Amino acid sequence: MADAQILDAVETPRKPFNPWPAVIFVVLVCLAVLFLAPTIGVLLSSVKTTRDIALGELWSIPTQLYLGNFAEVLNNPAVHRYLINTLLVAAPATAASIALGVLTGYVFAKMPFRGSDLLFLAIVSGMFFPPQVILIPLFRLFNAVGLIDTLWPLIFIHTAMGIPICTLLMRNFFATVPNALREAAILEGANEWQVLTKVALPLSLPALAVLATLQFTWIWNDFLWPLIFTQSDEKRTIMLGLVNLRGQYSVAWGVQGALSLIATLPTLVVFLFFQRYFIKGMTMGAVKG
Repeated sequence: MADAQILDAVETPRKPFNPWPAVIFVVLVCLAVLFLAPTIGVLLSSVKTTRDIALGELWSIPTQLYLGNFAEVLNNPAVHRYLINTLLVAAPATAASIALGVLTGYVFAKMPFRGSDLLFLAIVSGMFFPPQVILIPLFRLFNAVGLIDTLWPLIFIHTAMGIPICTLLMRNFFATVPNALREAAILEGANEWQVLTKVALPLSLPALAVLATLQFTWIWNDFLWPLIFTQSDEKRTIMLGLVNLRGQYSVAWGVQGALSLIATLPTLVVFLFFQRYFIKGMTMGAVKG
């Protein structure tokens, strides 16, 4: 018995040592630390005084939490106005772009017509259109109709720029819905609107969750368009308000850090609300068969 075990040990070759899993693990840990470093810096600055930060103690662990920055932010009427303005832009623009994307996506997936593929490519190509190219024409257009320094240009632009990605995702999702369901509903007397609202939409919750999360986050964090089309402090969004939130003599780093954390809460809430459908929608189509 012992001889057989020795023989097996001699005949069984050892697997060569593979260092790549360890190397990949170390690289991923380093990337995670680099990715989290700004967030950690913002978190530390939000619980420290401006004096501590000015003395170079940003990255040190505070012995005592200073919550005055959060109190100053929450009691600032301008911050309340920034949050309301951003919500007034993000909510309708998200809803409108998704609604239009659902309609166009359903038509391209289930009701194709001559030239529909070319039109679909034209709409989707808007995803690759640099927004800086249309800054001046849009500014002149909205200035001519008297909409500068209002929230309407932001709603219109974010709705229009959201249509390509919404159309692409909804068209691809509706294409996976079996045509037999649509045909059965039509045989039962349903029209196309009823097929869309009562058959296709209930099945598209994962795709809608992905779009709602991404669109709301993109619009909420936008800085370029509010900078161009708003001028007064009453119409600023949260990202512009964050940049312009300063102390009396210097930049209020602690207050800006606290406002940054508060500004991320709405997008975090949206993600947590759609988390189950969001994960399902992101992995949709990853496995075939």
